[in-house]
Amino acid sequence: MNGEKRALVVDDNDVNRMLAGRLLNKAGWVVDMAEDGAQALDWLEGNRVDLVLLDISMPGLSGEDVCRTVRARQLCQGAKVVAYTAHAMPEEREQFLACGFDAILTKPISKAGMLDLLNTLGLGS
Repeated sequence: MNGEKRALVVDDNDVNRMLAGRLLNKAGWVVDMAEDGAQALDWLEGNRVDLVLLDISMPGLSGEDVCRTVRARQLCQGAKVVAYTAHAMPEEREQFLACGFDAILTKPISKAGMLDLLNTLGLGS
């Protein structure tokens, strides 16, 4: 381990994926990306990661499905798994946290929102 912070951004929308990746890069993170839940699970099987930003609404496996699988298989132990979503109603937030997410980052995201999330999770610089 060389001390670098590594994130996986999972979103079926190119713009959302690139924006989150760019904000993390500017905060000093090495970022990998996946377009869907199956790709994310494949990547997580063999890589170390500190943070997973996981879109909720994706075709195929939803973010919730991926989060449950990550927790059940104990993939990326010690990593923070964050719901990255436009869905932010109180009952939805409770549902996301109940299925294993550590936090929720609501779209559209901003630099300040990303830095606040990282600090809240203890991953800030």
